[in-house]
Amino acid sequence: MSDSLHATTVHLTGTDGADIEAYLATPDGEERRGGVVVIHHLPGYDRATKEMVRRFAELGYDALCPNLYSRQAPGADPSDAAAAVRAAGGIPDEQLVADVETAAAHLRGLPRSNGKVGVIGHCSGGRHAVLAACHADLDAVVDCYGAFVTGTPAADYPLNVTNLVPLLPQLRAPLLGLFGKNDKFPSQDHVAELDEILTAGGKPHTFFSYDDAGHAFFSVDRPSYSVKAANDGWERIETFFADHLGA
Repeated sequence: MSDSLHATTVHLTGTDGADIEAYLATPDGEERRGGVVVIHHLPGYDRATKEMVRRFAELGYDALCPNLYSRQAPGADPSDAAAAVRAAGGIPDEQLVADVETAAAHLRGLPRSNGKVGVIGHCSGGRHAVLAACHADLDAVVDCYGAFVTGTPAADYPLNVTNLVPLLPQLRAPLLGLFGKNDKFPSQDHVAELDEILTAGGKPHTFFSYDDAGHAFFSVDRPSYSVKAANDGWERIETFFADHLGA
């Protein structure tokens, strides 16, 4: 834990040459430490996500959240940027993977990095975290109620999204999954399908599903917030990252 940290906006260069705004928080001190890429949810690169970045720095990690909407809506308010991206059908999977790889490389290049990097995402970011871990060199992945890791979107679903079932045999990092039993996307059937696929493939994973919790139970600014589930979830995240990202 760190009582002192530094947070600032940085700019990364994407593999396509694009300028990617990102929010970086680092704990003060000289100890070597792991890094965490925080993938924001569909509402965008917002205050709530940046608070999570700072929380990971408080826990002793270098943490970085790339603005996935930097190309589509540079400098826009998060809600306006999110609306523009929704209208365009969402962020392409290839772009997401490349941006996470860019963020992970930035974290590994920081002076106190121990070379280990994990990724975490909530909602659409949960699916994105698993997607990234199927392609990128990562050491741990946390999926907080990511929709359509398994399951099939309805025909009228507004985003261009597919499930990740064909990619799951490629998962390259241990996975912690945190879910609400009252959620519909992912439902408990979707979670069970994911568990079955990963078990059959010998992929290390640990899942927890919370009673009386639905989607977005970590979101302190929404009616869906669940104190009990969120507090327990944060403890499990802290333990999981300590096990896989520690020196």
